[in-house]
Amino acid sequence: MEYNSVKKIALQRVEVLFEQATNLAKLNPTLAAKYICVARRIAMAAKVRLPLYFRRQTCKKCNTLFLYASNCRVRVRQKREPHVVITCLNCGNQTRIMLKIKV
Repeated sequence: MEYNSVKKIALQRVEVLFEQATNLAKLNPTLAAKYICVARRIAMAAKVRLPLYFRRQTCKKCNTLFLYASNCRVRVRQKREPHVVITCLNCGNQTRIMLKIKV
C-alpha cells in the first residue's frame, strides 16, 4: 500500500465515525463519544490531522460531541484578544478559538 492511500482510508473512516456519532448524539451520547474516541485513535495511528470542523465539534477532554444549547455553552470574550469560548457542560473543559489572526 502507498503511504498516501493509508491516510485517505484513515480520513474516510474518521468521516464515517463522525457521521455516525452525529446521528447517535441525542439518542446515545456515550456511544457517540466512543465513536469519536475511535476516530481520534485512527487519526493518530495513521498520523493524520483531524479536519478543523471535526476538532471544533468535540470536547478534547471527554470526547463528547457538542450539541449547542444542550451540552455546551458558547460565549464571545473581549479580554486581550477577541475569542470564542466553548465550555463543555459534561466535564467543564473550555476551548478557546481566536477570532483575530496574529500578524
